[in-house]
Amino acid sequence: MFPKKELAQLVISACHQFNVDTVVISPGSRNAPLTVGFSNHPAIQALSVVDERCAAFFALGIAQQTQRPVAMVCSSGSALLNYYPAIAEAFYSNIPLVVISADRPKHLIDIGDGQTIRQENVFENHILFSANLIEEKNQLKINSDLLMEALHTATNQKGPVHINVPFDEPLYQTVEELDATIVSNVEQSYEDFNVVTSKAKQSVVEIEKLASIWNASSKKMILVGSHFPDAELQQILNVYAEDTSVLVLTETTSNVYHPKFINSIDKLISKLTEEEYKKLQPEVLITLGGMVISKRIKQFLRKLPPKHHWHVDELKAMDTYHCLSAFLQTNPVRFLTNLAAEKKNVESAYQQVWLQEKERRAIQHEEYLKNCAYSDLKSFEAILKSIPDTSQVQISNSSIIRYSQLFDMNPTLKVFCNRGTSGIDGSTSTALGAAYASKNQTIFITGDLSFLYDSNALWNANIPKNFRIIILNNAGGGIFRYIPGPLTTNAAEYFETPHQLTAEHLAKMYDFEYVQVNDLQSLQTSLTSFYTTSKQPKIMEIFTPKEINDVVLKNYFKNL
Repeated sequence: MFPKKELAQLVISACHQFNVDTVVISPGSRNAPLTVGFSNHPAIQALSVVDERCAAFFALGIAQQTQRPVAMVCSSGSALLNYYPAIAEAFYSNIPLVVISADRPKHLIDIGDGQTIRQENVFENHILFSANLIEEKNQLKINSDLLMEALHTATNQKGPVHINVPFDEPLYQTVEELDATIVSNVEQSYEDFNVVTSKAKQSVVEIEKLASIWNASSKKMILVGSHFPDAELQQILNVYAEDTSVLVLTETTSNVYHPKFINSIDKLISKLTEEEYKKLQPEVLITLGGMVISKRIKQFLRKLPPKHHWHVDELKAMDTYHCLSAFLQTNPVRFLTNLAAEKKNVESAYQQVWLQEKERRAIQHEEYLKNCAYSDLKSFEAILKSIPDTSQVQISNSSIIRYSQLFDMNPTLKVFCNRGTSGIDGSTSTALGAAYASKNQTIFITGDLSFLYDSNALWNANIPKNFRIIILNNAGGGIFRYIPGPLTTNAAEYFETPHQLTAEHLAKMYDFEYVQVNDLQSLQTSLTSFYTTSKQPKIMEIFTPKEINDVVLKNYFKNL
């Protein structure tokens, strides 16, 4: 069974042509033609998620893991606007999403008709392409071309696109098969668009010129931001780790590991003297990947910029440190491989000095945690030690991702966080989408506010039984007790959002197994069985002392 409407058939056929095989649908009436078509297509998996904001982040989590476009379909009106947080995240994190919104026809907009807003180009500041289709006869070619460009853009430029589809009533008429003329038209349009040869433009990299600068420098830094696990990137970075003039800095979400990498940046560069900062200042900086979490490294490189900063990426130039000298629009692995063929190892103490400092900080880290009071920090240590090998770890924003930056991660883990916009709003939904798409067990570590904010995420029939949520509940916004400023005002309660809420009743309502933890011993005991096979997904809620969490963390950095 398929929709009778030509425009709906065209959209569905185009998505199939571009191998969009997963569609997240939110219920509604105006999108009925699309819902009927996608849910009956034999090559497309249709998933139902009621809350549009959750649905969009759920789709984002699937696309994050598959690295392929995922579509989402909603009704007209404000339903569409609830997609915006996830669209912004996808825009800045280079995640391919295909937003398909049903709309009223133009003659019903702004005349007082129900459930209508101005949907055309509504995401123009955070979208790669907007296709505003036309529900009129003899518009097949125009609509086909718009769909081809939208789907090609999402696939090749790795980001969100918006397809707005107006439908007049009736909405529920069906036919037995897709119209062969429409399917043929889509196939021909696909060929005409010549997807294979229209990849993103690559810049010409003058490798010999760059190599001469590289070989003349004794202090080189490679900084890797958030990055999907990549064995080839890992392999070529291992080569650079053997160069004593090169210091490789990574983060929790970089997903590359080596004993000679600096994997806890804040732990290394906190409490350095001005003279030590100058010794750390690189002559050449190469940046790869997406957003960088560490605020300290941003401040450091902006205050003491390198002579040369090269950002290597196939899609976007990011002048994060206000000193970008070259945007190399090419594949990072290809660039590093070509540079490695030209580079010469330079005698330098640069790497050794900072690896020794890393070792000293690691010893201080261990000594402090041995006698550390039960707190967010101490709980995080126990959690990270407990996670099974090869798991996928999803981490929410705010203080949780920052705690993770202080620890050595198990190199078998794959770690993700929504750092495009750094919001807490869809962390749980994203983790659920990633868990749905991943073959490995997914553990989601979150704060209480992030979890409560996105609690509708659990209203989802697609949750794997091996999905695990760990909530650090410090009774509201603990980061605002640590960062300078909020506690100096008389409005701290509005920054912190103090509360006495728990996840217990939500767990019962959504059929999650629930365990509550209030001290270190019960935490360690509970973690031993938390990841084992079960008939339900599980939530562990760890209550930590709000009054001392910030003191413990501040003393941690003082101890370094």
